Amino acid sequence: MTPARQTGRSSRRAERGNMAIEFAIVFPLFFVVFYAIVTYSLIFVAQQSLTLAAEEGARAALRFQDGAATVDDSLALRSTAACTAAKGLTNWLAGLADCTATPAPCTYDTSMRCIQVTLDYQYAQRPLVPTLPLFGLALPDSLVARAMVQLDPDNVL
Repeated sequence: MTPARQTGRSSRRAERGNMAIEFAIVFPLFFVVFYAIVTYSLIFVAQQSLTLAAEEGARAALRFQDGAATVDDSLALRSTAACTAAKGLTNWLAGLADCTATPAPCTYDTSMRCIQVTLDYQYAQRPLVPTLPLFGLALPDSLVARAMVQLDPDNVL
């Protein structure tokens, strides 16, 4: 003897709610993957933007600056111009990236002068996307970009 087959109606009734349970199980996984993609994409975009801004700031330090009487004055004016140019390219970060441009002798050729432009964005304090609990452990504390330009002190003035 064969057991009686269930009709289509009763088998549907037995599976009622399975889709909701499956959705409740799978949705958090999909959400975490989507959140990770969005978060890390924005971190990579911010890092690339900071790197570009630091490079453009270093290039701005190459431009002649009027009003300098000494080499040190010229380097200070060029450092200010470097940070101004770099900060101008990080406006989409609401100007929250800190810029420092430090003139110093170059380590590989002490007769030359170098200006290092550093941009620092404290990502842990000002994240681009709100941080999920326990997800902050995998995120960087800060994003830093550096660029250096070499200047000949004989041609600075």
